[in-house]
Amino acid sequence: MRLMAVGGGIIPISLGLTSSGLASVASTCFEPPSPEPIEVVQLPLPPVVPTDEIGACTHHLNPHGTGCMGKSSLMNGGDFSPDGNHVLVSLNFTGAPSAPDPASIYTGVQLILVSTNGTTFSTGSPWKCLTCGVPESNKGSSSSLADYPQAFSDGKRALAGNNIVECRSGLLASDACTPDQIHIYPIRLGNTADDSGSGAIIRELRLHPDNVHLGFNSFSVTGSGQLSQHAYFGRLQFSDSPATGFPRAARYDLVNVTVLVAPNGLLPYTVTGDQLQINRQALVVGEFRGFASRGQEVLYIGLPWESCNIDLFAADLTTGRVRRVTTHPGYVDPVGVSPDGRWQVILDTRGTDRMEFLSAMRGVPPVVDLLTVTTVASVRNNGDRRFFRPWLLDAQGDRDGPDDYYYGQQINAGGDGQPGSINDPTWNAGADPRWSPDGTRIMYWQKMVVPPACGGINPLPCPKSTEPGGRTSRLMMAGLTSRQPYHLDPVEPVADRVPWGLPYTPGESVPEVFNLPSGNYTLHGQVSGSADVVLRNTKTAPALDFVAVTYHNYSDDGVHYIQGHESVASTFLSVTSARLDWYSNLTATGATYSTKVTGPGGFHVVDDAMLNVFVANGTLVTTVDGVVYKQPLTGT
Repeated sequence: MRLMAVGGGIIPISLGLTSSGLASVASTCFEPPSPEPIEVVQLPLPPVVPTDEIGACTHHLNPHGTGCMGKSSLMNGGDFSPDGNHVLVSLNFTGAPSAPDPASIYTGVQLILVSTNGTTFSTGSPWKCLTCGVPESNKGSSSSLADYPQAFSDGKRALAGNNIVECRSGLLASDACTPDQIHIYPIRLGNTADDSGSGAIIRELRLHPDNVHLGFNSFSVTGSGQLSQHAYFGRLQFSDSPATGFPRAARYDLVNVTVLVAPNGLLPYTVTGDQLQINRQALVVGEFRGFASRGQEVLYIGLPWESCNIDLFAADLTTGRVRRVTTHPGYVDPVGVSPDGRWQVILDTRGTDRMEFLSAMRGVPPVVDLLTVTTVASVRNNGDRRFFRPWLLDAQGDRDGPDDYYYGQQINAGGDGQPGSINDPTWNAGADPRWSPDGTRIMYWQKMVVPPACGGINPLPCPKSTEPGGRTSRLMMAGLTSRQPYHLDPVEPVADRVPWGLPYTPGESVPEVFNLPSGNYTLHGQVSGSADVVLRNTKTAPALDFVAVTYHNYSDDGVHYIQGHESVASTFLSVTSARLDWYSNLTATGATYSTKVTGPGGFHVVDDAMLNVFVANGTLVTTVDGVVYKQPLTGT
């Protein structure tokens, strides 16, 4: 087995080798960059209180009276400020004294700024709470500030959760920006024909580089009762006195919205007679994750091009052209793209072997994925525990063609692996990584596994934090020390309309694309061989509940040749969960020799999409050139 050094780590080339037929066309045409020096430091956070009791945050713990956090307090790192001197952070303050003590405002989930250059605010602390003490009249009907803090380029506004935080007196970081000058406005998407009600539930909001548009996701339920999700793109429009909908107070409305589906484009799977086709250029956005190419592309998690391999894709907002960004068998979804569009940081399980028991065999077409994709994606986490590590990639992404191999550079590979080091494996990264405006620094944040994802009846022991007060979160900044800072012109506003998308009509459902009929089909390899495919629909709904496939020297890439049989039966448990009964006996030859085999009784797994707790009986083992990848223990 050939190996490649990547940013201080070793990754087997056998896990990545494929051809341009399955890799992005763009990724096979660019010379991979060389590793570069990276220095990682930790940014300051409030002191830790031993309990959440009122008054636990004493003057002794924080002489400046600017708040404390708990050992396991929620913390979510965010964008740099436009000048690069601060980063936004959502943080749960706890232990504040009772009013009228001035420090009583430091309680609950708040949005703060943290200094990146060693300076302090006028309070004497290296952080400033932006939303602590904001009058109730300035909050309207805003919701939690916990998720994905993002900065507007004017320095006066920030996106936090499903809200926009705005300072009316100047920059958020300035002393003039006091709590009475802060207003928090909810973001609303209407979902009824008459625009009544509180609007749709939206999630995973990402600000477009033009600061005018927003991308986001929203869950739905299919006609067969299964969890689904669609992505959207719309314009932010401030409404001071809305006449319809709730709240009837100042808010940001999402207008001129497009659903990021291609109703007139290729379908991912099509049936013609007894022939099954897989169309890898079909534009199917599973979950929107951000923007690339200075806002010209949307980034998303799409349908696998290879079985059980969850990857990042990009689609041009104008043309709909699709490119595959990642190809490694690890799971990826958080991503942050540099302001100039030439680089990206992904959070990926690569290097942890978390997913390889499912995905290490390359070149297998995504047939059983008709049933398995949601469960496979859920294996990436263990409850609240993440297995993500930060990786630096150029804009073209992974290279695993026959000539060039490139899977990026691990940003935090430079430590000694000891407890508390920057590459301590018990610390895992959380979404999203962010870039400084000048392209020289990267913010990422990490958390440590805590019960019930470890300890007690869980076979995974809980690690001990070496951070101040034993806290289980930390805020990191990576400096790309060989790079020169740049200054970019603002991104011009893009068009509201996405030509290939579906104009959003409030109250109307989005068409489904996976209603394949049951039957026996033949799938032909793009290079050689074929596969016999059996699809079966449930008796009570038009959803598939059984897929079987037998491969005969099947190859889509001319590099891997697949033989053997695989089948999956799915039993509906809830909107977010199914039991999979999986049987596999596959062999791949060519660039590697690999097998994907279940035990005598098969592999039976449940992993709820909302809980991400892996529960399995039986075994599924993938072996690549003698390297064995086994499933995690139940509960881990």
